[in-house]
Amino acid sequence: MILVTNDDGVYSPGIQMLAKRLREMDRVIIVAPDRERSAAGHSMTLHRPLLIEQVKENVYSVNGTPTDCVNIGIKGLLDEKPRLVVSGINKGPNLGDDVTYSGTVAGAIEARLLEVPSFAISLVARDRFRFAEAAEVALRVAEQILDHGLSAGTLLNVNVPNIPLEDITGTRITRLGKRIYHQMTVERVDPRGKKYYWIGGGDPDWEREEGTDFDAIDRHAVSITPLHLDLTDYASFDGLRSMQKLVFQRTISPKEQ
Repeated sequence: MILVTNDDGVYSPGIQMLAKRLREMDRVIIVAPDRERSAAGHSMTLHRPLLIEQVKENVYSVNGTPTDCVNIGIKGLLDEKPRLVVSGINKGPNLGDDVTYSGTVAGAIEARLLEVPSFAISLVARDRFRFAEAAEVALRVAEQILDHGLSAGTLLNVNVPNIPLEDITGTRITRLGKRIYHQMTVERVDPRGKKYYWIGGGDPDWEREEGTDFDAIDRHAVSITPLHLDLTDYASFDGLRSMQKLVFQRTISPKEQ
C-alpha cells in the first residue's frame, strides 16, 4: 500500500495524477487536506478535533494539515502500515530554504518520523502545470525507493522542471540552495485606516552555486535532495565548547569556600 498526501488539497489535479500513476505499482490511498494548506510547515492540529470525510473509495479528506493527514493515516485510518508515503505533486517549487515552510515536505517528514520511507515531489511552475511529467518522475523515484530503500532517517525532496520529459537533461543529487527574498512583507491600510500586512511580494531570486537544487532546475534537470531528520550541526560542537562553560557555571557559595 502507498499513502499519498499533499498541501494543495484533496481535489488538486496534481495529487490525482500522482495517485493514478502510483496505482501501477500498488494500492494507493489518498489522505489529504480538505483545502489548500500551503506553507503549513510541520504543524499539527492539537487544539480541536479533526474530521475525516471519505470522498470516494480510497480517498479521504481531513480538515487539517498535511502532517495531520499522514499521522492519522498511518496511526489510525489505514488497516496496514504503508510501504511508502509520497507527498505531492505540489503546484510550485519547494527548493532551498522553502523546505522549512513547505506542507508538502512536512508530509514526507512526518512519514519518516513514523518510520515509513517517503519523498516529496514538486513541479517548478506557476501555471500550465505538466503534472503528467512529474507523475512519471514520481513513479520512477518510488520504484527505486521500494527496490533499494533509504538510509534511516532520510527522505527525499524531488523537484521537477515544468518541461516535456524529452527535454529533461537528467537527474542530479543536490544540496539545498539559498533563496534571496525581496520585499517579503507588504504593508497596506484598510478602508477604516487600520494597517494590515501581506506576507509575500516579488518573486525571490537564488544564489547561483553549482550542486544546489536551484542549479539543477536551472539546467533543466530533476533535483533530488536527500533530507535528514537529525538537524544537529555536528561541525559546531568544538566551537561551542567555550559557550558550554559560560552559559551555566556553578557558583561556589561562601560556606563551600
